[in-house]
Amino acid sequence: MKKLKQKFEEKINESRIRVKELVSNYGDKVVGEISLRQIYSGMRGMLSMVTETSKLDPDEGIRFRGYSLPEIQDVLPRAKGSNQPLPEGMFYLMLIGELPTEKDVKLISVELEERSIVPNYVFDVINNLPKSMHPMTQFSIAILALRNESKFSEAYKSGVSKKDYWESVFEDSLNLIAKLPRIAAYIYRRNYHNDQHIKPKKGLDWSANFAHMLGFSDSEFTDLIRLYMTIHSDHEGGNVSAHASHLVGSALSDAYLSFSAGMNGLAGPLHGLANQEVVRWLLSMQKDLGGGLPSREEIAEYVQKTLDSGNVIPGFGHAVLRKTDPRYTAQREFALKYLPDDELFLLVSRVFEVVPPILEATGKVKNPWPNVDAHSGVLLLKYGMKEYDFFTVLFGVSRSLGIMAQLIWSRALGMPIERPGSTTTDIMIKKFSN
Repeated sequence: MKKLKQKFEEKINESRIRVKELVSNYGDKVVGEISLRQIYSGMRGMLSMVTETSKLDPDEGIRFRGYSLPEIQDVLPRAKGSNQPLPEGMFYLMLIGELPTEKDVKLISVELEERSIVPNYVFDVINNLPKSMHPMTQFSIAILALRNESKFSEAYKSGVSKKDYWESVFEDSLNLIAKLPRIAAYIYRRNYHNDQHIKPKKGLDWSANFAHMLGFSDSEFTDLIRLYMTIHSDHEGGNVSAHASHLVGSALSDAYLSFSAGMNGLAGPLHGLANQEVVRWLLSMQKDLGGGLPSREEIAEYVQKTLDSGNVIPGFGHAVLRKTDPRYTAQREFALKYLPDDELFLLVSRVFEVVPPILEATGKVKNPWPNVDAHSGVLLLKYGMKEYDFFTVLFGVSRSLGIMAQLIWSRALGMPIERPGSTTTDIMIKKFSN
């Protein structure tokens, strides 16, 4: 993809100089403090890495290269007749740092289509897995199988210069992004539609082809997938999937090894799998309360019962945000436009009203507001995707845009292997008790 690749190459020298000068001039400056509590709390909030693609602000929410999510929805190019930005434009923005033109986005769509052919042996690997295996596990294994195609592995063996690592990583990244929808759709049709697979269609954008291969022709669902792919694409560098990919990639593992590692993190219930848990909890509530739309009082009682049993309310709270997740709001606006009277949407809306005051009253929750997972599954259910254990795979396909943009930049800037220090509890006790 010459134009995008050339555009990126133009940015490299400028960025290398900026980083070199920054470290040279201010390398000894302290940029943050670390408390003992942070060390024992999963490094929560510790400023310890650089991720150019996006930044999460506790009050403003996610910003992609400085643009808020509502701004992104306004400024990125759209497909003809669509109300949602094309995720290809988000990838361009995160990689290049500039807003794309419609022509830029169209070229990426065409390029991804040309790179989307998946080798048959990858399908053979998937077919040899039990259908009872969770879709995320199948997804991760299929990504690892693709590693046989790695351009970076070939280049590294041939002794390519460090300053040129980014070129083969760029190729691997575009190839991976292009092939993921086909792999994900194959797993979906194999698991839930009796192996009745749907081949890709020429001339469609990345999301539209994904929706087509999944088996959905509704234009609203296609727009939902465009929205889903855009808002889930990146969330700075410290979340588990992005950080795991960065960590593994810092060892010069290729894009396939790195991204598969990130997907294994995304599959955890405290990360991407939460969207599955939200749906499970909502449907269980509806069933336990006799079906239909429960009253606010019934919901409040059920929420309290969930908390009293030692469980969390899935889809609420966030490690960084201290307000309602803008990604939740974007999905809510979609629902208000297309399915305002849907029973599950109304249930989500009532839960949105009821849960925050209850969580605030516990005095233990810093952020009682809903996050992205509180809403996404309900929209997918409405359009007929009822297999909610597949939802995290959609999340994974989307997250490739941000993680791959980050990986390309890491190799372009020659980021070193990540190796933080560690300590022991005995050492800490001695340090602070004397």
